[in-house]
Amino acid sequence: MTRNIVIYHEDLLAYSETFILNQGEALRQFRPYYVGTRRVDGIPTPPERTIVLNDRPLTGRLAELWYKATGLAPHLDRRLRELRPGLIHAHFGSNGVMALPLVRRLRLPLIVTFHGFDATTRDELLLASDSLRNRRLVTRRPQLIASGALLIAVSEHIRRQLLDRGYPPHRVVTHYNGIDTRAFTPAPEMPRENLVLFVGRFVEKKGTEYLLRAMRAVRERVPDARLVLVGDGPLRGELEGLARELGLGPGPDVRFVGRQTPQEVRAWMAAARVFCLPSVTARSGDTEGLPTVLLEALAMGVPTVTTRSAGNPEAVTDGETGLVVPERDAAGLAHALTRLLLDPALRGSLSAAALNDVRARFDAGQQARGLEALYIRAVERAASAGEGAQRPARDAEALDPT
Repeated sequence: MTRNIVIYHEDLLAYSETFILNQGEALRQFRPYYVGTRRVDGIPTPPERTIVLNDRPLTGRLAELWYKATGLAPHLDRRLRELRPGLIHAHFGSNGVMALPLVRRLRLPLIVTFHGFDATTRDELLLASDSLRNRRLVTRRPQLIASGALLIAVSEHIRRQLLDRGYPPHRVVTHYNGIDTRAFTPAPEMPRENLVLFVGRFVEKKGTEYLLRAMRAVRERVPDARLVLVGDGPLRGELEGLARELGLGPGPDVRFVGRQTPQEVRAWMAAARVFCLPSVTARSGDTEGLPTVLLEALAMGVPTVTTRSAGNPEAVTDGETGLVVPERDAAGLAHALTRLLLDPALRGSLSAAALNDVRARFDAGQQARGLEALYIRAVERAASAGEGAQRPARDAEALDPT
């Protein structure tokens, strides 16, 4: 019998967070309801399974503010009790702490997935943030540790960061996000161009600056090489200015194409000869977890260059499934990109190995079955304890199907 669960995220759902919806919709033994405080301009969640507090112009906004100030939301409590969910799964630690009052009232097991900034940004910067959620991620960390049945890290890198911040080792489990390897698959009928592709938000940890600097050197060796940058973010204007300073555009040879739909992203991947994600550790400490877009490129058979940053080397093995260079190394990026653009045999060997690897380790269906095993054990443990969310798991091995 399919059991209801709550997927909790205060803002449903940013366009860069396709991994949350994809993971939820890949479940088979559980029916996900997407619950938060508001809808945002981004990815639509199934309307019949979406519940938000702020669903009316005036009263909804008041309900949201009251909930954030007090943790009280009688209307939301009633809706969720009617669903009789088995657990609450919050994405990002900052949403996990905001869900704590709801978790305690409903006496449900709480699972929290940490994706990147929520495990790596320095505490003093979180406390100085304009975001209430970010501040509470620090001030309410003890409560989160006490109430969380299971804390999921999306990479071993994130798991190490959580342990460094005092999260208990026996309740922190690494579980990789998966991708739909049926949707992201090579398109051999599409001719590839001398195109380097970047997909991501324009924020410091994506390292886009170093890719732009690398492209100037790449074009000296491969004059017809082009760069397409898919995405948006606070640094877009600065990056476009850097491209002009470097004599690269923006123009036909370096294009900033803005946000794209998943279908458009797949089309760009089908056309690209090389994919590049030059991630870095931001000055705030913020890093990647394990970027979904990296897995998508590997599954599309696009030869990939990335950096030895955060969880990226867990997806790409240097010289076997892609090329990996140090962080902030524009010369190293240029060398790797040039190698791939000029060497079809290398592209072919890396692409074939990457395709086999990503299908074996990151398929969405396979990863969803592993996540469901974690759900089942968390629910069973809470039921046997008879104390709902107030009794955390004692042993991660009891919850980890691997």
